[in-house]
Amino acid sequence: MLATIMHAAGDVRIETVPDATLVEPTDVLVRVVSACICGSDLWPYNLRPADAPPQSMGHEAIGIVEAIGADVQRLKPGDFVIMPFAHADGSCAFCREGLPTSCVHVGFFGNRGLNGAQAEALRIPFADGTLYPLDPTARNLVGDAGLLASLLTLSDVMGTGHHAARVARVTPGVTAAVIGDGAVGLCGVIAAKRLGAERIILLGRHDDRIALAREFGATDIVRERGEAGIARVRELTGGFGAHAILECVGTGDAMATAIGIARPGGAIGRVGVPHYEAIPLAGPAFYSNITVGGGPAPVRTYIDELLPDILEGRIQPGRVFDQVTDLAGVPQGYRDMNERRAIKVMVRP
Repeated sequence: MLATIMHAAGDVRIETVPDATLVEPTDVLVRVVSACICGSDLWPYNLRPADAPPQSMGHEAIGIVEAIGADVQRLKPGDFVIMPFAHADGSCAFCREGLPTSCVHVGFFGNRGLNGAQAEALRIPFADGTLYPLDPTARNLVGDAGLLASLLTLSDVMGTGHHAARVARVTPGVTAAVIGDGAVGLCGVIAAKRLGAERIILLGRHDDRIALAREFGATDIVRERGEAGIARVRELTGGFGAHAILECVGTGDAMATAIGIARPGGAIGRVGVPHYEAIPLAGPAFYSNITVGGGPAPVRTYIDELLPDILEGRIQPGRVFDQVTDLAGVPQGYRDMNERRAIKVMVRP
């Protein structure tokens, strides 16, 4: 089968690899209907050492179950499924508490020897606890490109933006600030609007993304960065800052900005994969009673809540996909996202 393999920074190739097969009795095989390139994939695309082993890429997919292991109970061949970016057994204490990304058997697709989802097919461990099967009639939706795109966001970016909003305690009437205008940040705007934020400030600099953010519900745009961006947000909020901060980037500068624009008593939901050593919590963060939380989003837990709004058209997170390619076009898709010519690239094997 064909799959996306990253060999080093900037070196992404489509290669023929051994077919995915069942290994454990709890596995299923999924034929990928749609996958995508994630903003987090750009970190290794820019920073992966040349001597690192090749890595199978992709952790977001929807697809069709093709084969099941002997111990699989909830799934059958032909099921149309959403594949969250992490696998989990669905039965441990953390899964029962709604945190499958802390499952005692957790793993992340594209790592630890697992096939990535930017491929024709892949093996799903602990499939009963990992995959989210859609209604049997949903297979008929494969031809609805807009709906298909929105369903794909439930495997990561919509659930991750929602997680940021939940951790940041977005409730009706608050002012929310979203740091980052990538796909997760844009989905964070959707989430903040959906949860009732009265004012949503997007910190971003790209015109196409800003336009989409405004359609999703952003009320104010801050293009400045660093201290200038902090000052601008405080100016917009009467000097107090925002109640809820959605940090969707993962850099030290983004976290410093998040703390700088948080209102006393406010909360920061961080979902950008952290590329910094420590959170600067001393000083203002402590004396302003700012709460900082977040981490890998338990996206499977959120599907029950978000799916009806997608199926009924109340939210359309699939609009973050502004480019579609086949597997052969994936290397160019990485270049386009890295150079900000695309927000998020969908892959149709």
